[in-house]
This record gives sequence, C-alpha cells and structure tokens, in this order.
Amino acid sequence: MKITGDYHTHTIYSHGKGTIAENVETAIKKGLKEIAICDHGPAHYLYGVRKNQLFKMKEEIDRLNEEYKNKGIRILLGVEANVIGYDGTIDVDDDILNIIDILLLGYHYGVTPKSFKDGLFMYMINPLSKILPICRERIIEKNTEALIKAINKYPVDIITHPDSKAKLNIEKIGEAAFEKGVALEINSNHSQLSIENIKIALKTGVDFCINSDAHDPKNVGNVEDGIKRAKKANIPIDRIRNLID
Repeated sequence: MKITGDYHTHTIYSHGKGTIAENVETAIKKGLKEIAICDHGPAHYLYGVRKNQLFKMKEEIDRLNEEYKNKGIRILLGVEANVIGYDGTIDVDDDILNIIDILLLGYHYGVTPKSFKDGLFMYMINPLSKILPICRERIIEKNTEALIKAINKYPVDIITHPDSKAKLNIEKIGEAAFEKGVALEINSNHSQLSIENIKIALKTGVDFCINSDAHDPKNVGNVEDGIKRAKKANIPIDRIRNLID
C-alpha cells in the first residue's frame, strides 16, 4: 500500500513546527500527489488560526501551487474545524468555507465552547464519564449526536481521529458519515481509529482516509502506523481514499 495524499498536516500557522513550503517539500520527496494544510479552526484558543490568517494562507498556497505546478503536487487549503456546540455548530463561517478546499472536523481540547452549557458537557461531563460509568452512555450519545448534526450542516470531508478526544458511538457515526460521503480518519499520530473501531465502522459502508496529522515537516506522509491498523482490520483498498496498492 502507498499513500497518494496526506490530508491532515499542521504548520507554524497553528502549532506545527514547519512552514507550508516545508511540508510541501517533504510531500514531493515522498511522492505524494496532494497535501492538505489543515491548521486548527479559530475557536481553538491555544492554536486556532484567525480568519485573516486563513486568507493569508490562501494567498501563500495559491502562489506555491503556481511555483510547484511542474512538481506533480497539488496543495490544498483546509481547516481542522472544532465542534463548539452540541447543536452541531463548528467554528467556521461562510467566508472560510468559500476559500478552503477541504474541511476536516473533530473534537479537541482547548476550544472555546458556544455556550456555558456546551462547555459544561465538553470540559466536565466528558472527563467525568471516564471515571463515572453513570455518565458514560449519555455523553457518548450527546457527542455522537453533535457530530452527526455537524456533518449534516456543513460540507465536511473527513472526521478526524474519531473517538480520541471525545467518546463516540462509532457505528452511528459511520452510518451518518456514509450517508453524507464523509470519510473517517485513521490517524497515524493518534490511537484512533483503533483496529476495533475500524472493524465496527467497516460494517456501515463508510470510507476511510489514513493521515499523518504531521506537526513537523519530517512527519508528512508518515502513515505506517495507520496502514498497519488498516491491514489488521482487513479494510478493502477501495474503501481507503488516499491509498493505492
């Protein structure tokens, strides 16, 4: 198996260590055909990219696409958006959607919630559910419902590291993602999707995407761990959007 595109990489615009150009150079060296620059959405109060910076990134990527047009690489501008409300609200608006090429979405720590109630569930009930079984089923249901509402509201392409930062009903997420044409990410920098969760998702018909989640240019295209999980879970190659035999 060989990766054709890495659709989840970070840069110095958020908390990555390299520039867009440095990520692209690594992608070229590794024979990738596409790379997406997907720094965190604006609601992340530690690493979020402000809207004006996204427009700056767009200009830089347009220039680099022209510069590298004979190198066989396409550079995409994306955002790793954050769920900020249990009504499915995420931290991108139409202005952002109009300039990006790809939209990733996931749960993250360090996000400014839409309301006090949303924050209560994100930062109190979620952690408590890990030690108090009485909360677990309810918060999994709420996390899952919020993500499903989000992919029904927004043009999401990939759900990042599902079940990592917030526990989810993977079967329900897989079913909803399949209906909307959204891929589930096998993140090589996180434990999710795990082999167990991949097997659950496989039953739903959903597609997968294996990404590096690189925070350093040297890690762009490093998806070996994700490929190992995919092989152990016996995912058909035609269900993985960015791999070829």
